[in-house]
Amino acid sequence: MAQLTVDIGGSPGVNCRGFCEYCYFKKVRNVQAFGCRYCLPFKKGCDYCTRGVKEQYSGFKDLKMIADETLAKLNTISDNVSRVTISGGGDPSCYPHFIDLIELLGRMETSLHIGYTSGKGFDDVKIAKLLIDNGLSELSFTVFATNPKLRKRYMHDPTPDVSLNILEQLCDAVDVYAAAVVLPGVNDGKVLQSTCEWLEERGAKGLILMRFANKLNQGLILGNAPILKGQGTHTVDEFRTLVSELNKQFKMKISGTPLWDPNIGSPFTIISELDLLAKLPRIQHRATVVSGVIAAPFIQKVLSLCGLDSPVVAVDKEIACLITIDDIKQIDLARLEKVVILPGRAFVHLKEAQEILSEDGIERTVIWGPEMLTADAETSMGMTRNQVLAMEMNGFADLIRTINMYGV
Repeated sequence: MAQLTVDIGGSPGVNCRGFCEYCYFKKVRNVQAFGCRYCLPFKKGCDYCTRGVKEQYSGFKDLKMIADETLAKLNTISDNVSRVTISGGGDPSCYPHFIDLIELLGRMETSLHIGYTSGKGFDDVKIAKLLIDNGLSELSFTVFATNPKLRKRYMHDPTPDVSLNILEQLCDAVDVYAAAVVLPGVNDGKVLQSTCEWLEERGAKGLILMRFANKLNQGLILGNAPILKGQGTHTVDEFRTLVSELNKQFKMKISGTPLWDPNIGSPFTIISELDLLAKLPRIQHRATVVSGVIAAPFIQKVLSLCGLDSPVVAVDKEIACLITIDDIKQIDLARLEKVVILPGRAFVHLKEAQEILSEDGIERTVIWGPEMLTADAETSMGMTRNQVLAMEMNGFADLIRTINMYGV
């Protein structure tokens, strides 16, 4: 069975009734191209690491364009379509032809999934019935808080009561996974407790909590730090504890990003599976693996059990896929082997990294590692433990093969 993605286009802040107060894309500046694995070897900068990372695309696509693109995709699929996912840089609830789009896709008589919506564009409670009648089966809905005043203040939702009414109807009929960026002192504590109670009582399948980032080393690489001046953030450990305690209290699944999924034990569930670790290839060569400060200790443990006798080097960036060349410049070259492996989704140009990491006179080879080694909460929310373990087995096997192929 095949799956189909329908891209409606749009940009954050423009096609979503304005930025939420905490939005990552708020205050984005015209930073220079970062470089990435998709860049040409001789040129730093491509569409992905210039516009893509900022989601700087044109507005919503018109309905005819979406219909034509969908038909073209269907003509390339030989199998039956089991699921259609609506996504885009803009918020689907704010798409001006949303009702027509849903009715059009509903004619396919297959399962509909909305990958993300804030619900800020829903001003009529009848939208819920429209979605249900046209086959909606799963929805990711940013709730922030079920307190309408807070939702209006921080999400700029003009009709928060209507949005929550629609969410309530959908919780009763389809698989709803709510999401909330957690601002300490705003929507945590008793407010978060109340939000969890509201969602569970109405039948939500889960809640993804997202730790608010407000600093460069937390991932604000687009010149946009701080997003909220003076707003505090949780430490990684504080956030993990918050997620764990809430997950114990409620039957619905509660997980967090960057840490963690208490039910599955991810990220890096494989650490507790010694039998699976024994099945990974043994490391036979030497290379330095670079990662972020959150993932590095986990990666070190797995690779050490597989025979790595050199340290995994952590830069001062919490999320490995948001590492930039400025992080690479801070690495102590004395700690490096002659081969250096970077996270596959880091925003770095390999030629530039190789020049910087060879400034001590030792010519080093810099290569890409796998794009993913594990699943964060946004990925694992819809996965089983075995699926996460399979992802980790494949990721680490690829990393180890890379070490053995290019290492010294």
